Amino acid sequence: MKLQELKNRFGIIGNSPLLDHAIDIARQVAPTDLSVLITGESGTGKEIFHQIIHFLSSRKHGPNISVNCGAIPEGTIDSELFGHEKGSFTGAHEARKGYFEVVNGGTIFLDEVAELPLMTQVRLLRVLETGEFIRVGSSKMQKTDVRVVAATNVHLTEAIERGKFREDLYYRLNTVPIHVPPLRDRKGDIFLLFRKFAADFADKYKMPVIQLLPEAQQLLINYRWPGNVRQLKNVTEQLSILEKEKKLPLKYS
Repeated sequence: MKLQELKNRFGIIGNSPLLDHAIDIARQVAPTDLSVLITGESGTGKEIFHQIIHFLSSRKHGPNISVNCGAIPEGTIDSELFGHEKGSFTGAHEARKGYFEVVNGGTIFLDEVAELPLMTQVRLLRVLETGEFIRVGSSKMQKTDVRVVAATNVHLTEAIERGKFREDLYYRLNTVPIHVPPLRDRKGDIFLLFRKFAADFADKYKMPVIQLLPEAQQLLINYRWPGNVRQLKNVTEQLSILEKEKKLPLKYS
């Protein structure tokens, strides 16, 4: 599938060479079964690259699940990922399959992978290397065939130095790295994104499309956007709803 076709399908706005390069890597690695590590700041849209990889893979008709590793309590993360047997811990009233068992033959996206506890990292490394896992409370080895795509906004090399992330797991996940550029490195895309979001919100709220005067456009482009595309979208929505004047000089700091 051509680059622009992929952008259209997944709603990707922008022509930045850095963005195009990241998409091209995702497109090239998708047909393989290699693990992929997607890095980038919060709000850059890392999850879209997981969707591209699954869509272009031979597993596209198989199961596909996203797991936010930072949102699952440490005490239950092993059970969520690998399953558990009845009575294996308080509240385990029946056996349960984990994601790696349910997603057999498909793709699993581990978002915020740096938040995994160290013991869970050991289990994950084993799955990546051998396809084997053991449910919590069991001694029976099971096999699974899952393609892993992981993402993080953490500098994993620094996490390794602090003893928070296993070096061997890092190299196993980082078979093919994809870096999603921050919005400040895609200055030519900022106003394109603003116009798209403004049109979408105008349609959603049944109101005129908000427009920016030239000086406001320049402020928009020069701003650092620490929250990246997510922040730009939120700001566009706020302006669309709250500003009575639909053509305005923007004041944002």
